[in-house]
Parts: sequence; structure tokens; C-alpha cells
Amino acid sequence: MKITISITKFRFEFSLVSVLLYLALIALLVSLGFWQLGRAEEKRIFIEMHRQSSNKDAVGLQLLIDQGLKGVRYRKIKMNGIYDQEHQFLIDNQILNGQPGYFVMTPFKIEKTDKAVLVNRGWIALIKDRHILPDISMAKVKESIEGRINHFPVVGIRLAGAEVPTEGWPSVVQVIDATVLAKKLKYSLLPFQIELDSEMNDGYRREWKVNTIMSPEKHVAYAVQWFGLALTLTVLFIGFSRKK
Repeated sequence: MKITISITKFRFEFSLVSVLLYLALIALLVSLGFWQLGRAEEKRIFIEMHRQSSNKDAVGLQLLIDQGLKGVRYRKIKMNGIYDQEHQFLIDNQILNGQPGYFVMTPFKIEKTDKAVLVNRGWIALIKDRHILPDISMAKVKESIEGRINHFPVVGIRLAGAEVPTEGWPSVVQVIDATVLAKKLKYSLLPFQIELDSEMNDGYRREWKVNTIMSPEKHVAYAVQWFGLALTLTVLFIGFSRKK
């Protein structure tokens, strides 16, 4: 079955199959474009929430323990306690500016509580000989620290056994599982990290970012690409259907 449309001196001839295929593809491309625009708006809201959280007063420890990360992620926190520098972890496969290295995770026993939390003291470069671990000793262990509340570092692909730390200290691990590390430490850990403030001592490179994965601008760029493909498809569909 064919559909013929005449407009002034131009005549367009479409088959029913080509029309249905065109409509299906155009609907898909346009919906993908609007989906990317929606994702861009979500990312803008997320970044704005982070900005507002960063500007709020430091959150109290008890609120954090009771509420978890919900509503307090990226908030500042201040704590007094003691670093357990004899039992530290190196989080492997952390890339910074194309260079491999580790995140240095030091347990921090919080004063006047039975709680401990892992403090991310920043990024340190990998030594060429992997059998030699970097020196992560500290100047002092009793501290008043300031930092940012966040999830543990994430990986793209989690391999089996990645959460199992190596023997000895410092211990190297691929993925943080607070329960597994607590067993090695023989005391409990809170299920999140504190990213040490860049002004604090005893830290390494700290370039803490907002984990949005993709910026709003990239989502908009992808949306433009999808809409561009929809426009190109329309032009080609009309062009091939035109008859002399």
C-alpha cells in the first residue's frame, strides 16, 4: 500500500511500512532527547543540593548515626578522637590525572563513643614496585578533625573478592565493605567515610568532587545529538519519498 501526497509541483510517495518505521524511529529519538534533558535537570538539582549542603553548619554526630547519609551527604562534620595509625587501609586502583595510586583510609575512634569511622586522608601515588607500599605514618594520633561526609569510593566493575583486604598493615583492598574491614580491625565501623578537609594536617592530595558521573552540560549535548538525528531522519525520509 502506498500513500501519495502532492504539494504544488512536488509529489511525495510513501509506503505504509516506511511510514510506520519512520514514526517508530522518530518517537524513539525524540524520547531519548527529552530523557537526556530530564537527566540534565536532575544533575542540576543534585549539584545545587550539594552546594547548599556544603554551606550549612557542621552536622552533629548523633544525627549522622541516627539518620545515615540521607539528607546529610556532603555536609561538613567535626569530630574529636584518636587515629588508629597502626591499622590503616590503602584503597587500590585510584586514578588521579592519569596516574595510579591509593586512597589512604585511616580508622578514627570517636571520642566518648564506641564508634569508629574511616577517614579518607587523600590520594597518594603508587610506587613503581607494587610490593613496596608508601609510608603513610602520621605526626600525631590524637586529633580534632574536620571533613565532608560521603559514600565510600566506588568502582565501575566489582570483581569477586575485591572487598577482601590483604594481610598485614597497611592493608590493601580494592573495594570497601565496612563489615569486612571491621572484622579485620576487631571493632565496628560506621558505613560511610569522612573526606578529610584540605586544610587539615596529615593528609595527601585531596580534590574532593561531587559524584555526578556526568555533568548536566554533557546530558544537554547528548539531547542535541538525539534531536539532530531525528531532524536528519526526517529530511532523509522526505527526500527519498519525493518523486519527479
